Amino acid sequence: EVVLAAVKQGGDFLQYADEKLKADEEIVLEAIKSSFRIFYAADEKLKGDKKFVLKAVKQSDIVLRDADEKLKADKEIVLTAVKQFGPALQYADEKLKGNKEIVLAAVKQDASALEHVDSKLKTDKDVILMAAKGGKLSVANDAMKKDKKIVLTAVKKSGKALQYADEKLKGNKEIVLEAVKQDGAALEHADDK
Repeated sequence: EVVLAAVKQGGDFLQYADEKLKADEEIVLEAIKSSFRIFYAADEKLKGDKKFVLKAVKQSDIVLRDADEKLKADKEIVLTAVKQFGPALQYADEKLKGNKEIVLAAVKQDASALEHVDSKLKTDKDVILMAAKGGKLSVANDAMKKDKKIVLTAVKKSGKALQYADEKLKGNKEIVLEAVKQDGAALEHADDK
């Protein structure tokens, strides 16, 4: 009861709790509510309990970082985490970083998750288009940076994405106009023609 009251005020207090209390689901979930990074202090059994980790990851995607390795390879848990915070993909098992469904969910939530995607999917048009919808073009390969649809999608979200477009598209009036509408500073990256 005392520890529960303490972790309600600040989840970081979990690290000072007795080992038995670090295995108490109610206390650990309460701690995660107020300190999303505290899962590292939880009992190892909880870190390996799929049902518990699924509950915990719904409160904080960072739980995936400290979960048991086998759960980092669990599609349901990873998908739940990346739907909340795309970059949580970085904590997933390498195999799942190449799972298109998980990658699309991660990139849809936050285009910067593209940095953690398996290299094979970094050239997938669907994945790059999803990242472009988030304004992310910097990590696209050269072929994608030449794709008018992808570049146009990206600059509509972030005019600064123009700087990563292929040189020919930096002179495309439609693309430059959309980029400048979104961010006047994008003019700096337009072709002078």
